[in-house]
Amino acid sequence: MWYAVYTKPKKEDSVAFFLQNIGLEVLNPKIKFRKFKRNKLTDVIEPLFPCYLFVNFDKDKYTHLVTYTRGVRYVVGKKNPVAVQDEVVNAIKDGIEDNNLIVIKPSAFKNGDKVLIKDGPFKDFYGIFEKEIKGHERVMILLETMQCRVELDSYFLAVA
Repeated sequence: MWYAVYTKPKKEDSVAFFLQNIGLEVLNPKIKFRKFKRNKLTDVIEPLFPCYLFVNFDKDKYTHLVTYTRGVRYVVGKKNPVAVQDEVVNAIKDGIEDNNLIVIKPSAFKNGDKVLIKDGPFKDFYGIFEKEIKGHERVMILLETMQCRVELDSYFLAVA
């Protein structure tokens, strides 16, 4: 089963390295986009979900080990880890290109546009585009998704 692991800030890569070295499957997606830094448009790579990783492990066997890995704050759910649905993990994996990156192109959507979800567990559902989201908002959506309330990144959308 897949579980979300909450890490200390900026420790996603080192935690992923430690956990992979003990033989666990880790999903540490990154997002690449363009933004202005010091008045210059540059490519930026940052975690898709800051301070979160997805780790595939047997909770009875590895929860203690994962929880006490250097850089980990806790496994989401703490004493009773909450499994992440395979559909969510697969939707993230499907969006990943080379080098564990999800590349975000500038959005062609405007507030109020009717959109079709083109991929992931909600494929073929319609919705209304509201706004682009930043990293901390993606984390909130991830956590809400695990409790069945869903908003999606524009990457998964197409104009209806």
